[in-house]
Amino acid sequence: MPLTWKDSGLRWYWVAVLVFFADQLSKQWVLANFDLYESVNLLPFFNFTYVRNYGAAFSFLSDAGGWQRWLFTIVAVGFSTLLTVWLRKQSASLLKLNLAYTLVIGGALGNLVDRLMHGFVVDFIDFFWGKSHYPAFNIADSAICIGAALIIWDAFLSGKSETDSTEGVKK
Repeated sequence: MPLTWKDSGLRWYWVAVLVFFADQLSKQWVLANFDLYESVNLLPFFNFTYVRNYGAAFSFLSDAGGWQRWLFTIVAVGFSTLLTVWLRKQSASLLKLNLAYTLVIGGALGNLVDRLMHGFVVDFIDFFWGKSHYPAFNIADSAICIGAALIIWDAFLSGKSETDSTEGVKK
């Protein structure tokens, strides 16, 4: 018998919506208040800097000529759809995995909207040490990274708990 939305991972979809809106509101604020490359130093290791990313993570394929915009659009729609189907099929009690999937979905859709509206992703979180800067990122990127880390963590823990439970069984 199929799970209802209350019993399935879809119950946690509000996290994706929250990530999406936080991401979009922060980007709209940056676009309204910053010029491109304008930077405000907030801490000795952190700037708020408006940059544009025409590629993916770490500006991957940013100089590919424009076709990458559509590739990343297809990837975002595909992964969001796949993760939503998986959420529908799993129990609402799988907190870590449901949280992971919804974080990735919210982040992917947040960056998707940027690509479709602007042709680039708005980035503004800039960590640095001395003169070395980590690539700028945004709330959507953070959610995707945290979600991916939770998925990996869950994969390691799921395998370990299955191994532990079978070790105690006598043959």
